[in-house]
Amino acid sequence: MAILGVREYARHRGVGHSTVQKAISSGRISPLPNGMIDSDQADRDWAANTEGRPKGSTKRRPASDAGQDGVIAAGYAKSRAVREYFEAKMAEIEYKEKLGSLVSVDEVKIATFNEHRAMRDAMLNLPDRLAAMLAAETDEANVHKILLDEIRKGLNDYADSPVGQ
Repeated sequence: MAILGVREYARHRGVGHSTVQKAISSGRISPLPNGMIDSDQADRDWAANTEGRPKGSTKRRPASDAGQDGVIAAGYAKSRAVREYFEAKMAEIEYKEKLGSLVSVDEVKIATFNEHRAMRDAMLNLPDRLAAMLAAETDEANVHKILLDEIRKGLNDYADSPVGQ
């Protein structure tokens, strides 16, 4: 168990000291309370929490390894970024709900059901309201006009009604 400073540990790993500082700040490795680094523990943490590339490789890896549905797969920092992204989205949804610009799916389904039910009921009431009047009518053109006017009135009332009231 070697206790090293940040620069010494960086030399031990073969990386720059800023890389070690980034590893500490992102939580990939943990320093001792005095700021020094236990090299054995840090090596284990580094291996477990870092997506490494072969030593000496200068080719950069892609910023993220996106999996199915855009979910970022591996690594503590990437997992944390995904979690924070979704927490921010949830906060945005809660904010919009409180503003009243979002409504629940169930509320929309109920309002739609009620609108369609009212339309259906209005159409089914046409025969009851018009039966006697149409039975007394002898002119086929007048029967057609009465039916057309009533159907058009019902459809216009439906189209003009505010949704969800």
